[in-house]
Amino acid sequence: MKRTAVLVGFMVGCLFVVSGWGIVSHLQAATEIKLGHVDPADVCISKKGAAGATFKGLVEGGSGGSVNVKVFPASQLGNERELIEGVKLGTIQMAFVSGAIAGFYKPAQVLDIPYLFSSGPVAWKVMDGWFGKELAADILKQTGMRVLAYGETGFRNFTNSKGPIKSPADMKGLKIRVMETPVYVNMVKALGAAPTPIAWSETDTALQQKVVDGQENPVATIMQAKLYEVQKYMILDGHSYGCDFFLINDKFYQGLPKETQELLKTSAYTAAVVGRGVQHLNSATGISEVQTKGMQVYAPTAAERAQFKAATQKPVRDYVESQIGKTWIDKLMKAIQEAEAEMVK
Repeated sequence: MKRTAVLVGFMVGCLFVVSGWGIVSHLQAATEIKLGHVDPADVCISKKGAAGATFKGLVEGGSGGSVNVKVFPASQLGNERELIEGVKLGTIQMAFVSGAIAGFYKPAQVLDIPYLFSSGPVAWKVMDGWFGKELAADILKQTGMRVLAYGETGFRNFTNSKGPIKSPADMKGLKIRVMETPVYVNMVKALGAAPTPIAWSETDTALQQKVVDGQENPVATIMQAKLYEVQKYMILDGHSYGCDFFLINDKFYQGLPKETQELLKTSAYTAAVVGRGVQHLNSATGISEVQTKGMQVYAPTAAERAQFKAATQKPVRDYVESQIGKTWIDKLMKAIQEAEAEMVK
């Protein structure tokens, strides 16, 4: 009896140890990724929302459930600056962010030089090619954050409540809400308008109360924010191309198995492509939608767009050069020339 009891006890102990090992193994395999962004969660209207849902599905499915992605949309984890700070510190593993990256990595301002890209496909070739790879490598070196992929926030266009804009002369005297960055202030000044930096959360009120006459944003944003209710005119000048940076804390990334790292990279790139598609779909359909809401939309000719470029690109380029030097500007211009040439082959 004693021997039987000892044997049973030994077997139970072994089972407990084995079970414990299984629990530990399971816990080690269950990796959690917190992913934050500031856009709505709705995949139909939000490029970051669509990208986040795509990334989550691909990673969780591709890892067999061993990686759990928790997406926090609509600024649930903070604004873009707070999200970037979280990724740098490692309190947030990932974030999809755009303009705020320049506050942590100054050379990102090079992408804000106006009238750089003639189309989305040209911008994609540049950001997915050698220029984007070199930029990502430098961001990693300077910040400790790894860029897994580049998404898109879209081409920005001017709107106003005073009258149609067809040339830089039509901008003179208009009070234009801009983002709180010197690049956009310099651009609007170069057009003869009065730039007024206002937080996005206060923009609709500022337009309603006539604090400013106009603003600038992608078509999809103009539609989603219902700015057609307070803005009558829009010109599709596409002065700035907004780029999304899919960031991950590199220390966290390096602690993952190689196969998981590859899964994250390929999933992020696919998510970026999905986000780009949603952004372009909403911009394309948004043009007719804002027109049905009473907004007058003007598509400038190539010659008219060239006037805007001539007025703004050099002053803004000079400012950016004073901040970051010529190296990244020259690299970007070279990459754009190559992409443009490749597009016409």
